[in-house]
Amino acid sequence: NWIVTDSHRCCNMVKITVIKTKPYTDQKPGTSGLRKRVTVFQQNQHYAENFIQSIISTIDSAQRQEGTLVVGGDGRFFMKDAIQLIVQIAAANGIGRLVIGQNGIMSTPAVSCVIRKIKAVGGIILTASHNPGGPNGDFGIKFNISSGGPAPEGITDKIFQISKSLQEYHICPELKVDLSTIGKQTFEIDTFKPFTVEIVDSVESYAEMLRDIFDFAALKELLSGPNSINIRLDAMHGVVGPYVKKIVCEELGSPAYSAVNCVPSEDFGGHHPDPNLTYAADLVNTMKGGEYDFGAAFDGDGDRNMVLGKHGFFVNPSDSVAVISANFTSIPYFQKTGVKGLARSMPTSRALDNVAKALKMPLYETHTGWKYFGNLMDAGKLSLCGEESFGTGSDHIREKDGLWAVLAWLSILATRKQSVEDIMKDHWQKFGRNFFTRYDYEEVDSDAANKMIEHLQTTMFDKAFVGQKFSSGDKTYQVDKADNFEYTDPVDGSVSKGQVSQVFLNISIPL
Repeated sequence: NWIVTDSHRCCNMVKITVIKTKPYTDQKPGTSGLRKRVTVFQQNQHYAENFIQSIISTIDSAQRQEGTLVVGGDGRFFMKDAIQLIVQIAAANGIGRLVIGQNGIMSTPAVSCVIRKIKAVGGIILTASHNPGGPNGDFGIKFNISSGGPAPEGITDKIFQISKSLQEYHICPELKVDLSTIGKQTFEIDTFKPFTVEIVDSVESYAEMLRDIFDFAALKELLSGPNSINIRLDAMHGVVGPYVKKIVCEELGSPAYSAVNCVPSEDFGGHHPDPNLTYAADLVNTMKGGEYDFGAAFDGDGDRNMVLGKHGFFVNPSDSVAVISANFTSIPYFQKTGVKGLARSMPTSRALDNVAKALKMPLYETHTGWKYFGNLMDAGKLSLCGEESFGTGSDHIREKDGLWAVLAWLSILATRKQSVEDIMKDHWQKFGRNFFTRYDYEEVDSDAANKMIEHLQTTMFDKAFVGQKFSSGDKTYQVDKADNFEYTDPVDGSVSKGQVSQVFLNISIPL
């Protein structure tokens, strides 16, 4: 027996199998899902299956049959294997429909966009963001809720609790899906109604959303008109490549050479897909040559960005969100909606605070994690926000959005007709300058790191610590304040603690 749907033939009556398993104790999702070495998923029996089952178990059974899950990832190694498992486990648990990006590819911002557009019950994103990929790299599974945003702590805690006691999972092991062909594939699942898998164009819904946010005619004039600027966009072999090619090159007319490293790769071309001065060094060096007026790099799953001006002028992410906020009238979306409020994560510099004060807008300082911004957005309190970790976004979706940030910057360039450097210097002149830097410590032993934090906590809460002076060269620093950052969500009253220690220093330089 067969069903024919959109020229796809799918075998009738797929059997559900119940597999006995053992729980794992280390499947606690972080701020962006469960991230582990690929080998952890591959070498531990039922590891991925357990976590996928734990995610789907949080979806109310009454919502599953009529509900849709969106699935996509950044193309990294093990993604397609994980998608087939999601298909098989979702079908066996009564999910009625999956919408999946062609070949599994869909950026994190695009997943959020599609969830919101089709009113899905949620989405599963296969990514470890800016972490390296490949057989020896990292892999991640992340759950987004019906708002399009990352699952809040209440949901991730529930996933973790289920994972710690899981004894079995349900799966349709014979069910196989063609990820390469756009269209619908329908299956009859034992005891459930028909199960539909729809493979969709990875870019189109997201591009349609951007057309409603930005003035594409003005951007096309900037990128391909008689006085066009030269840009260089580096997708770093991540998921943004197809989006840049279709939107920036094909639609907005920027020359093909404007976009590099645009074919998603399972190991990101052997590189680290993190858009910063270290890992995007090729872009930095190219920009230093002076041939290009604007440059940007993106991370593996497309939610982070780095902006550069001519001659490699670097815009730190704390300044980037401040500039976009100060120039919000350059973006038609905000001309229509206005700006309800601004927000930044605690580690981000206070450059945004200066803009909020000058424009008399509410400013929120949150715990790290985009889900905290999402709560404020859903409550109508927040329009623009950013993190020090190269994430920038707005309430158009519930994720940070790398390509959106770049089009926001290009919109500002089109409006002001100035260089990136001149815009940045004008901004500092008007709002003041906040100096900021971030240090990344990679491959650190977690036990040793925890001991260091414990030592720091002991030191900073010693009564004698505040007021102490420390010298380096001709500079003397005095401890002004020391505390642990704590965030109380103004929407739901939840409290997030223990993120980081803060030490505030006053500096004195001898004359």
